[in-house]
Amino acid sequence: MPNGPRANGHLDSRRFRQVLGRFATGVVAITALDPVSGEPCGLAANSFTSVSLDPPLVGFCVAHTSTSWPRVRGAKVVTVNVLAEHQQPVCAQLAAKGGDKFAGLVWTGSPGGNPVLDGALAWLDCAVEAEHPAGDHVIVVARVLQLDTHAEGGPLVFFRGGYGGFVEPA
Repeated sequence: MPNGPRANGHLDSRRFRQVLGRFATGVVAITALDPVSGEPCGLAANSFTSVSLDPPLVGFCVAHTSTSWPRVRGAKVVTVNVLAEHQQPVCAQLAAKGGDKFAGLVWTGSPGGNPVLDGALAWLDCAVEAEHPAGDHVIVVARVLQLDTHAEGGPLVFFRGGYGGFVEPA
């Protein structure tokens, strides 16, 4: 089978990441106000999906090692920001470990009071309903309380370990 799939059977974390990197994903920022300090907190994720229309549920995955998730999770409402193609620096800032992740970022409050990042394509205020341990991550299922579009433009896309945009078909 000269043009068929190669069967090498090799599976390790590097190979797993390499193969799954061929699946393009959008990128979101999950934000909240830390209930202890009142300061904005957040993280970047490329594992976001619609789960259910009725009830309206979304899902995303967070690494067990995340130091940001416990701060975000402490809020009653979290906000998912759908990042635009020009927001790769915002994504990098929110994905970095430590420091003030919101330094220099412009945002307004969602109805739930959380940061909606300037330039984000859309936002969703959500209440966390469940967390499911899964390997080295936690799968978070959240009920959408409110949502809206925010800015125009194309999405930030993650593919093969890099960031890019989306060109709409003519």
